[in-house]
This record gives sequence, structure tokens and C-alpha cells, in this order.
Amino acid sequence: MITKEQVLDALSNVMEPDLKKDLVTLNMIQDVAVDGIKVSFTVVLTTPACPLKELIHNACVNAIKHLIDMDAEVTVNMTANVTTKRGVERPLLPKVKNIIAVASGKGGVGKSTVAANLAVSLADLGARVGLVDADIYGPSIPIMFDVVDEKPMVRMVDGQQMMIPVESYGIKLLSIGFFADTSQAIVWRGPMASKALTQLFRDADWGELDYLIIDLPPGTGDIHLTLVSGIPLTGAVIVSTPQRVALADAEKGISMFQLPNINVPVLGVVENMSYFTPEELPDNKYYIFGKDGAKDLAEKLGVPLLGQIPLVQSIREAGDSGRPAGLQENTPVANAFLELAKNVAQQVAIRNAEVAREAVSH
Repeated sequence: MITKEQVLDALSNVMEPDLKKDLVTLNMIQDVAVDGIKVSFTVVLTTPACPLKELIHNACVNAIKHLIDMDAEVTVNMTANVTTKRGVERPLLPKVKNIIAVASGKGGVGKSTVAANLAVSLADLGARVGLVDADIYGPSIPIMFDVVDEKPMVRMVDGQQMMIPVESYGIKLLSIGFFADTSQAIVWRGPMASKALTQLFRDADWGELDYLIIDLPPGTGDIHLTLVSGIPLTGAVIVSTPQRVALADAEKGISMFQLPNINVPVLGVVENMSYFTPEELPDNKYYIFGKDGAKDLAEKLGVPLLGQIPLVQSIREAGDSGRPAGLQENTPVANAFLELAKNVAQQVAIRNAEVAREAVSH
């Protein structure tokens, strides 16, 4: 007769590879049920995007069979509850678990494209996602999500007027572009721009989100300082091309987040436009901007390389037509963005576990 205690004892030998602890200690095992030789339980992963889901599933089955009974019929239900490092007291964005800034040292490297596709790919993996277009001088998210003519609604929440984000493809969106004529240049001084951006967070009802992605303006300036000092960021993702000129600026962007008075974890680097692949020659790679530049930068600075996104015509076409390329079904481009989303979610989970460990040790 198999007991629940035996099941938990066996599963305490299964390690979570990223968090370096066993599943029982991490409280990832729930709903253990035993009926004769039938054993079932739920594994609660730290992210729906867990790239090691199958590995953990198989390790659990093997633990029960090898340590208890080879004839056991094991049913493992895999679910997820995205972790957060934010405490219970959250005056700003109280129902948002993780806030991720997507930044670049210079313009033109595809930062907004990466932010948009990261958002839809995380949602595709089962997460609840919001996206703030904070690129105040060139807001492009409304075009990329085909919501140029939309305007956020306003409703009363707890006696306060709050903006309700626009929804597209399951992503909640707010952009400076919703409040300005698309043909007009937005010419704001720093303090005015910073105030307008802050309202997208403070005066909006974002509801419950696993990830809120912020598409920052390119470069490093006072808007960045306002946002990173006023918004409790989980971490930052840096976008660069492999080109040497872009890498020099990307390195400055990384160093800004690592300044002692800012101290935002850099989750990693995304190499965009890694190589060009013509549609008629899908197996050919042409390294137009150089090869592995961002990969080498990540290694040099000791931060993860989160993904290498090819330069493909369909990505541009998808952005212009208002349907991000990450929504495509099983194409090389969609798979590249999916891999990026999994890696970002993995780094967030690792970061949150480190913060939790530090809190316990203190």
C-alpha cells in the first residue's frame, strides 16, 4: 500500500534545475492522491513558460517508480503559478507580479518589435500579460497591435477615475500614442514626459497580471531614471544588434541599470537581426551586422543571452500589418520569440527565488 508520505519522500529527490532545490521544499507539489497503486499529484511550476517542464514531469514519474513501486500508475498534472519578488504591500500596480523593462542603448535595433513579440509569446505560454508603450518620442505599439484608432476607456475604481487598457490578442495595452495624433510629433520637456508616463502606471487599472512589459525609449536619459526609480522593476531586458556600434550603446544601457542608485537586475541580452535568412533560402544565414556580437557582450558582462532573432521580412510585415510575428503558427520566427519568452520567464523565476532566499537568510 503506497502512502502520501512515501510519495512526498520520493519527490523530495526531484530537483528544480534552475532553483537548485527539491520540489517538496519549494512547495511545488500539491493535491497528492493515492488509490492502491494509482498515484496522482500536481506540480506547480514557477512559470507557464518553464522550458524544463517535460524534464521535471519525467523525473517525478521515475522517482515514484524507482523509489516506491515499479508498477505504480503515476499521473502528474503540470500547472503554473508565476512567482513574484514583490511583497504583500504594493501601493503601485498591486495585482502585477512582475514588471520587465525592455531597453536598448540606441534606436533602430528593433526594441519595440522584441517587446511586442515577447508579450504575445508569454501570453501564448499561458501567462497574463500587459504592455506599456513608454517610447514617448516614437510610440509604435498601437500600429503593431492594430489599435491605432482605439482609445482607453475610463471608469471609476474605488472612487478614483482609472484608465482601462485597450486589449488586443489577449494583451492589455497602454501607449502614449493613444493620446496623440499619429501624424504629430510629440515634443515634451523631460518633466512633462515623465509625468505623462507615470500616469500610465498610477492611473490605470491593469488588473491581475503575471508580467507587465515596458517598452522604454531608446538610450539613457531622465525618462529612464524617472521610470526605474518610480516603478518597482523585476528586471531589464537589453536589445541590441550584433553590430559593434550598437553593442557599445547596449553596454552603456546595461551599466545604467547596474548603477548603485538604480540597481535593477539585468535579466539578459537579446540579439536582434542576428542574421538574414531569405524566404526562398530558409537554410541560408547571412551575418549582415556581424556574428555573435551580443552573445560575446553577454559573456563579457556575465549576463544571459536570452535569444537570437533573425532578420526576416515577415517580422517587419507582421509589425506593419498589426499582427506581431510571434502569433504565427510554428514558424522559425515564432519559435525564436517563443524561446525568448521561455528564457525571460526562466530568468524572472530564478531572480525571484534568489530574492526569496536572501530574505530568509536575513
